[in-house]
Amino acid sequence: MTTVILLALTGLGLAALYFLVASGLSLVFGLADVLNFAHGLFLGVGAYATWWAAGNLPGAGSDGFGFVVAVAFGVLAGALVAVLVELVLIRPLYSRTIEQVLVTVGLSLAGVALLQATWGADARPFPRPEWTRQVTSILGANVPNGGLLLIVAAVLVLGALLAFLRWTRYGLVIRAGVENREMVTALGIDVRKAFTLVFAIGGAAAALAGALGSVYFGTVSPGQGGSLLIFAFIVVVIGGMGSVVGSAYAAVAVGLLQQFVNYYAVQYHEDLSGAGDICVVALLAVVLLLRPQGLAGKVATA
Repeated sequence: MTTVILLALTGLGLAALYFLVASGLSLVFGLADVLNFAHGLFLGVGAYATWWAAGNLPGAGSDGFGFVVAVAFGVLAGALVAVLVELVLIRPLYSRTIEQVLVTVGLSLAGVALLQATWGADARPFPRPEWTRQVTSILGANVPNGGLLLIVAAVLVLGALLAFLRWTRYGLVIRAGVENREMVTALGIDVRKAFTLVFAIGGAAAALAGALGSVYFGTVSPGQGGSLLIFAFIVVVIGGMGSVVGSAYAAVAVGLLQQFVNYYAVQYHEDLSGAGDICVVALLAVVLLLRPQGLAGKVATA
């Protein structure tokens, strides 16, 4: 029973990380219809900006309030890079899907190369607060505090996003734009400002995932955004394009499935360490076959 509790909570920690990355992807695709393959760059920027701030920014540090300041700096850096990418590279290409894909893929590769050129290709130890290195006993299971931090952060981000989308003017514009962008434009609302805001929110969420994910793993590396982005895209597709709640459901399903299958598959045979990833892809295939619109997506009508 203790093993099941530990796997469930660590799986939820992984799910929280996936959700933080996927939430911004889902909003950007739902409103702007952009498959942003450079989203992993925002994660990397957030992780490295937090890592740099913890050792160099006045008032920031690796523990206590100083770590909060370092994370805030990383989140701000990710949001600013996302806004810059939207204004300079994405905005001229909103009606040109192929070019969007090529530009964002190229930017993702260039971003990784830039991070490697600046800080090297090797993973670096991340300045984690001391309490995140410890564990908390829950029903007999010793759960890493880094995973619990991710869960709390994901719940707070989900609540904040839902409150923003439901009770603010720009949130209503974004929700309406996801449903019918042409109607919103016809009403005289400048959807482009909403596009920029959505990119900023997505970049901030990805940067937060980069900072807290580095706390969870204990290191920061240039390529970590790319590997997480693959599962984030899977979460977005399973949850339903443009649905934040759907992404949350899908992240939980993917995180738990991956964690449980990887553990029990290795117990059965040591060569099956990647079985969880295969099962996640199989889940994606099943969802696409049985419910192409995703768990929370709407059926397209003619």
